[in-house]
Amino acid sequence: MKYIKLLGENFVSVMMAVVVLMIIIPLPKSVLDLLFVFNIGLSFLILLMSMNITEALQFSIYPSLLLITTIFRLGLNVSSTRSILSNQGDAGKIIQTFGEFVIQGNVFIGLIIFLIIVIVNFMVITKGSERVAEVTARFTLDAMPGKQMAIDADLSAGIIDETEAKNRRQKIQRESDFFGAMDGASKFVKGDSIVSLITTAINLIGGIIMGFMQNVGTFGEIVNIYSIATVGDGLVGQLPSLLISVATGMIVTRSASEASMNKELIRTFTSQPKVLILTGIIICCLALIPGMPLAQILMIGGTFIALGVVLLRKDNESVELAAAAAGATPMDSDMPTEEIQSETSYYKNIDNVYKLLNVEQIEMEVGYSLIPIIDEKSGGSLIDRIVMFRKQFAQEMGIVVPSVHLKDSAGINPNQYVINLKGEEVARGDILVGYYLAIPSGEMDDSIPGIETREPAFGLPAKWVTEDLRIKAEIAGYTLIDPTSVIVTHFSEIIKQHAYELVTRQELNTMVDNLKKTNPNLVSDLIPNIVNMATLQKIVCNLLKENIPVRDLATIIETIGDYALSVKDLDVLTEYVRQALKRTISHRFADAGQLKVLTLDQNIENMIMQSVKKVDNGSYLALEPANIQLILNATKNEVEKVKDLLQYTIVLTAPIARIYYKKLVDQFYPNLIVLSFNEVEGDIQIQALGNISLRK
Repeated sequence: MKYIKLLGENFVSVMMAVVVLMIIIPLPKSVLDLLFVFNIGLSFLILLMSMNITEALQFSIYPSLLLITTIFRLGLNVSSTRSILSNQGDAGKIIQTFGEFVIQGNVFIGLIIFLIIVIVNFMVITKGSERVAEVTARFTLDAMPGKQMAIDADLSAGIIDETEAKNRRQKIQRESDFFGAMDGASKFVKGDSIVSLITTAINLIGGIIMGFMQNVGTFGEIVNIYSIATVGDGLVGQLPSLLISVATGMIVTRSASEASMNKELIRTFTSQPKVLILTGIIICCLALIPGMPLAQILMIGGTFIALGVVLLRKDNESVELAAAAAGATPMDSDMPTEEIQSETSYYKNIDNVYKLLNVEQIEMEVGYSLIPIIDEKSGGSLIDRIVMFRKQFAQEMGIVVPSVHLKDSAGINPNQYVINLKGEEVARGDILVGYYLAIPSGEMDDSIPGIETREPAFGLPAKWVTEDLRIKAEIAGYTLIDPTSVIVTHFSEIIKQHAYELVTRQELNTMVDNLKKTNPNLVSDLIPNIVNMATLQKIVCNLLKENIPVRDLATIIETIGDYALSVKDLDVLTEYVRQALKRTISHRFADAGQLKVLTLDQNIENMIMQSVKKVDNGSYLALEPANIQLILNATKNEVEKVKDLLQYTIVLTAPIARIYYKKLVDQFYPNLIVLSFNEVEGDIQIQALGNISLRK
């Protein structure tokens, strides 16, 4: 058992050693037959695997396997040639059977058939695969920078997390390595075809010469013996070579897909039943030509028509069943689905009027040109992308984004989309279907023609470019984003900005019920006796408003419970919760254990605290307008200095002044992150890049 395991772990090494021995040491004819059968079986295995994978990287070992199988066939060719020349054309039953089956008493026809197979393999399949592999390798390498930037854009937009980004980068690198290796490995197939032609000529000419030297028989007998052996040997070698060549072509011509080639082929040809019917009618029309085989034509044409009719009937039934199950059309409509005599009679029922008062939490309206992006039957993936964003956002921020109500709208431009929150528009953008949004890494390159625009999520200058300019734009340093990704990125930014508005009382109850499953004592002890839902909702919203995750709801509730009896100011309670979440806050804003910040001068902190006025339910800031302007100007000066160096600007203040300074600058710098020293973990290294002060 131990030796079998050792042999299995070193199978490839043993096989390569056997190939070398095959070239040097003569093999018995029975062993040759065994190896020929194994070679044919291995080739069929490789071909079937290439047809059942969904992307090339699932067969990443193929370039090395191509080299191994080529060397194996070379060893078999050498061994069979030695056997043919030394044993008067006898190289085993496999070669003899193949030769006799093809020649069938006519040497000339057998050689012609063999040459046709070799030429088809060499000129059509091998050369085509070689060219496709070369072009694919070049374009894969050229597209790498653009793909890397697209991954960075998705990561920064929150569409994917760091793990997914790492996996995508590794996949891009593996694709580059694979297609680069395939570009070189395809030369093995070409060389193998050339060697087969040379070996065939050696077997035939050398065999005839050896037959005369050994007095095997008459000229006709010698030619017959060595022709059978030559054609048989050539076919035994060319059949696996042909299968490997086809497998190579399959791999380099297939792009990433969702199913195996068998399923995709069936899906493709059965997706258009009307085309099948039309094809059948055209084939049947051939029967009108005199002399045509009527039975065969009608059989094939009738098969196409019958198959098309069956598929068309099946599609119609599926649509009717789907409509009956859904109870509505694929795109939402403002009118009811049941038949009514008129709009007036419908709204006589007061319950139908109340339906108009419902407000969707999140709604997206699209122009009719953007419907293919939404419609899954047309290949649209927007719904799936939004679902994945919901999952990622829940993992990151701790709240679940409500379902998005999608509908087409005639009230906006065909290329526009509008995002509504609670019935009111908060953002809109323009999309060109069939184009790519090209965002420059630096200055705009005028050599790339396109329609100038602004990226809707961040307002960056960009261009809409066509598919044929995609590679050129990537080489020029542009990051290319498809229309669906543009919408999802914009949608994700809007949700991040307005996440606090999505935490309704009902949503918060759902979150608390979910926590109760794992921590029932905490919920039953504190809610609602000490921590009421209104207080919890306002503090959760305060955290989300400043982009603080609320996944650790247990810590939030515990902290509120510790201070709720003595502290009534919700802002102060929020500060205590933030300090309890300092690990979360530190990991969210620190980069590799380092926090690059601007610090707030102590004089400004003192000025702010001296202007805080206490009231019964809280406190407010009562600064003089002149002092407010001085603080804002000082903040602006320091932020401008570092805005190009940092992804986001962080100001570090004393705990007591943080909330008031944030409220002061929030109207003018809503994206400015303000943290206190108590919200930073002790192992985080703080690097101060500047100091906001009133000194001139």
